[in-house]
Amino acid sequence: MPSQENLLLDYVRRLEKHKAARRAVHVRLSGLRPFNRREPHVRAAAANLEPLVKALSGQLFTLKNADLFFIYRAEAHADTEAAIQKIRYLFSDDPMLADEANEARSFCVWYAVDREYEKILRFARSLTDDDGETAETARATRDARQALKARQSSGTPLTPEVLSRVEVALVRADLSNLVRRQYICGVTAKGVPEPAFSELFISIHDLRETLLPDVNLAGNRWLFQHLTSSLDRRVLAMLSRTDHITFTGDISFNLNVSTILSPDFLAFDDAITASRRGSLVVEIDKAEVFADLGAFLFARNFIQQRGYRICIDAMTHQVMPLLDRERLGADFVKLLWDPEMADGGEEMQEGVRAMVKRAGQSRVVMCRCDDREAVDFGQSVGIRFFQGRHVETLIAEDNRRRELLRLKRRIERS
Repeated sequence: MPSQENLLLDYVRRLEKHKAARRAVHVRLSGLRPFNRREPHVRAAAANLEPLVKALSGQLFTLKNADLFFIYRAEAHADTEAAIQKIRYLFSDDPMLADEANEARSFCVWYAVDREYEKILRFARSLTDDDGETAETARATRDARQALKARQSSGTPLTPEVLSRVEVALVRADLSNLVRRQYICGVTAKGVPEPAFSELFISIHDLRETLLPDVNLAGNRWLFQHLTSSLDRRVLAMLSRTDHITFTGDISFNLNVSTILSPDFLAFDDAITASRRGSLVVEIDKAEVFADLGAFLFARNFIQQRGYRICIDAMTHQVMPLLDRERLGADFVKLLWDPEMADGGEEMQEGVRAMVKRAGQSRVVMCRCDDREAVDFGQSVGIRFFQGRHVETLIAEDNRRRELLRLKRRIERS
């Protein structure tokens, strides 16, 4: 799971286009005495900034050294100063705050993001450099990744001949280690995830690095579409081979319309029980709907008659108002998180809220939620289900809490 340091760096990089009227404060709890920076103390300090996070006025990061880093809208500066004052009061007996002359310099560092963006970026980078590896190793890793990206974007284009080789390799390759699972969850007011169903997919990034790292697989849209059809068949084969790999609970997976209408899907359908179909959600990319509405409607009727549910994938806030979920007969739609939705002000927020209400609040899944801002914004406009790296982090934290509780009960009984 991505650390808070990595999430901060990712957030700061995305902030480059939205620097105006933003400020930040670095609260150096790491300078307090050890007994004052224990986990309950850090949580209590962070709780003072939570109302601003919930109001979508800022984003909070709790770093591994116990420091807090809060990036917020300039109009919330007075409320932020009040929250920081409450945090100071919590630790007023600590020697760090006893020296008033030193406290102003050491406890908090304030930033105007538009003027000091590069300084904030350097700070965020330094955190990830120190997160489990030296700065030199981290730079080498980044350079290697950037070089690989450069080779992939400007490397060998995907040609019919290369595609043929890839498909031959796919037939022989064991793709089970490339299968990823992400949960779609509701999130309670306390940040506890409540799984609804999970998505299974083959990581294109890992597939590319495993089979042909120097080939730009997505360079040709139509050949890439053909490649995804081949991957569809492998996913169907893995889902039907319950003796080889078992997936529990309600599951969603992406298919092209052409795959749904192919003999491979019929073979898959024959291999599973009727009761299992009701737990499966077929995700269809919005581009498939626009490309051939008639084919989509036929495929929709074909699979819904057999008991499957349908989700329209990869909706954006610009496109979603153009497609009526109910008239399309889809059970769910997936809306891609975009920070522009939060940065667009009240008018944008009201537009997204109306869009979600029209689609049905329990029918919209906000995906690619890589930080808390996405979940907080989604909840503010009525969305109930979320998917992404932040949700996976919440699941991991909840599992740790449950495991600690079980261990505590076991100790009490012994």
